[in-house]
Amino acid sequence: MRPINYQSPELNASWRRRCRIVRRLAGMAAVLMLAAAGGNSRAASVAGQVMFGQASPLRQEETPAVRNAVRKGLRWLAKRQNTDGSFDHGSVAITALSGLAFVAGGNLPHQGRYGHNVNQALVYILKHCQQSGLIAGPQDGAPMYGHGFATLFLAETYGESHQPALRRKLQRAVRLIVETQNSAGGWRYQPMPMDADLSVTICQVMALRAARQAGISVPRRTIRRAIHFVRRLQNPDGGFSYMLEMPGSAFPRSAAGAALLFYSGVYSGRAITNAVHYLMGCLPGTAGNNQGNFFYGNYYGTQAMFLAGGLWWGKWWPAMSSTLIKRQQDDGSWAAGPGLSYGTAMALIILQIPDRVLPILQK
Repeated sequence: MRPINYQSPELNASWRRRCRIVRRLAGMAAVLMLAAAGGNSRAASVAGQVMFGQASPLRQEETPAVRNAVRKGLRWLAKRQNTDGSFDHGSVAITALSGLAFVAGGNLPHQGRYGHNVNQALVYILKHCQQSGLIAGPQDGAPMYGHGFATLFLAETYGESHQPALRRKLQRAVRLIVETQNSAGGWRYQPMPMDADLSVTICQVMALRAARQAGISVPRRTIRRAIHFVRRLQNPDGGFSYMLEMPGSAFPRSAAGAALLFYSGVYSGRAITNAVHYLMGCLPGTAGNNQGNFFYGNYYGTQAMFLAGGLWWGKWWPAMSSTLIKRQQDDGSWAAGPGLSYGTAMALIILQIPDRVLPILQK
């Protein structure tokens, strides 16, 4: 049997036609929902909650400006890759995020315009898979960040390619995450079950979610404990604290908290509703969204609002995409504290969320 060429112009044209039909239907549904709300803000809010998890395409999701920004960004990022497949002096975390940026555009190892870049990043990550299951480089002082991103990259890649060697290393990486969860239900910088924070925990939960979707066994108890941990971190205002011992809400960690609930399978309830309302007070382009760690916060915030769907996504996405387009530099990159490759990879993942290519974005 002849294999399907997923890069063929005929298949891509058919897919684009289907997307246009879906967008038209989604647009009609949105109009009907707004009409039913009758212009009442409270009714509109309820209507948005009814549509939680729909993530229906918007009429103007992939504008020419968004497509152009993505093209320029991917081209810049591809040129930035080192000969060994890494990015930014061998960072496992940034290499994994950069690989995800290419995968989010429909590229896989040796498939697609940037298939070579994906493969090179994959080779680099696999070289840093230790026997213990930890994925880390010699310079990684807080390896669980990189381990979470790298495991996510392996899972998203394996889910589409099903390489046996990749599966074995992915299984070991998942086992390490499961074994290093602490008694409260979270994770911290080092691969040992000691204290925990929300920032590292969301990395591990996303990795576990992607691995499970790819067919890797993940204990339900691990996810239940993570849900319990993040619920304890949520504050009365709907936002989230960084650690149990450090109360107080802020946008970046609250975006991570909302995303963690969604990726743990919590799609409804007071915790989700309050979290989404909090994020709506931090709309891109407003002061609430500019609290530091811009790309980190919006990476999680945009995924959370995408999974919330409905009117929430309809308000978030235009603000997010226009803000990122304005921040893009002339050469196609985005500047961020951790470096240009990091900022560009994060921006590209965010801008390609409406493509709905990454398996983790599916319920």
